[in-house]
Amino acid sequence: MTAAASGLLKARVPRSLLDPQVAAWPIPNADGLLAVQLHWSDGHITRVEPLEDAHAAGPLPLALTPMVEPHAHLDKAFTAAAFPNRAGTMHAALAANRREFAERTAEQVLERAERALELAWRHGVRAIRSHIDGVGSAARPSWEALRQLQQRWSGRVELQLVLLAPLGHWDTPEGQHQAHELAAVGTLLGGVLGPPYRVNAEASRLLLQLLRLAERVGAGVDLHVDESDRQPGRGVGLVAHTVLEQRLAVPITCSHASSLGLLQGRRLARLSEQMAAAELTVVALPSTNLWLLGRRPEGTPMLRPMAPVTALQQAGVTVAVGGDNVQDPWFPGGDFDPLAVLGLAAVAFHLVPWERQGLAPFTTAAARLLGLAWDGVLRPGAPADLLVLGVADWNGLLTRPPQRRVLRQGAWLEPPACQSPSALLAPCR
Repeated sequence: MTAAASGLLKARVPRSLLDPQVAAWPIPNADGLLAVQLHWSDGHITRVEPLEDAHAAGPLPLALTPMVEPHAHLDKAFTAAAFPNRAGTMHAALAANRREFAERTAEQVLERAERALELAWRHGVRAIRSHIDGVGSAARPSWEALRQLQQRWSGRVELQLVLLAPLGHWDTPEGQHQAHELAAVGTLLGGVLGPPYRVNAEASRLLLQLLRLAERVGAGVDLHVDESDRQPGRGVGLVAHTVLEQRLAVPITCSHASSLGLLQGRRLARLSEQMAAAELTVVALPSTNLWLLGRRPEGTPMLRPMAPVTALQQAGVTVAVGGDNVQDPWFPGGDFDPLAVLGLAAVAFHLVPWERQGLAPFTTAAARLLGLAWDGVLRPGAPADLLVLGVADWNGLLTRPPQRRVLRQGAWLEPPACQSPSALLAPCR
């Protein structure tokens, strides 16, 4: 990083990322942006003030606070070349994943997760929640490797971990013992809840066992739930019903929740209200779900189930959007760039960043879902952390992932020699 004790930047910032307690801000432009001058010293914001004459300041870059990746799989990132899924199906992805897992070493996880964190850091990500394949011979080496990186990257990218296991694992003595170990270091308990849902009480019993275990050890839960184009919303409905009936006090994230998108009208509204009452949070994952779900061998898929983000937000559910798999058997693309995911979400969900609820799943709502200390809002005392873009407006951002400068703790990450922090829009020569 390029160290600096203090600094300032003139930029256009979304009103939703400025202190909501300040009522005296000018009216933002049609894109929800305000021209401001940001001052910082000793790694923290000291002053945020509106620019009285933004036109006189010349071209101003668009600036955001660093983004949050709420759902990743660092243990298997960059394995698509060695373990391809040419069919693009869930079944083939799982088979390739199992082959990779059988050969996985701690050294491999360290190498590819380090690469992932470096990419995310330079793309402007400040926190990542990563799931880890949690049952089998490579499970503990994978977890220990990511625990090592969690400590190594402390202060740069906050890394949260989730041990992903079948629900039945947490019903065993080994799983219950493991839960105590995981909770002691802040690792969440994970599971998979999805079709086929059979007419028996086993799934309900195992889910309740997991949630009671998490409550007992003081751990959060993050479930892969309803990642399917069948039996819409059954898993999420079971989670909401269980929490409300048992009055459980456990932070629960429902990742994917894809099949909810097949519900309509009152059925969707009623389930969304139950989820809000149960204080469930949701992570929508468009890239992997668009790639895998609804795939039909006879032609172009018309059924593309994804979490119904807007309906959930309207019901009061906290929703974040993540990149999920990166260059692995589940999805062959991606490179830990949150702006690319934001662009996809604008198309897939009609989440437009000039609206507060369109930007929040990548910033403030995602920070709330992960329980981060900083909510991502710029105010005096906040971290001097910024993602400064080589575009002046949202149209430029959505055209393609733009050039960017990343400010962390008041220091710039290796800027191009031809660009100063206040002249990011100037072309490189």
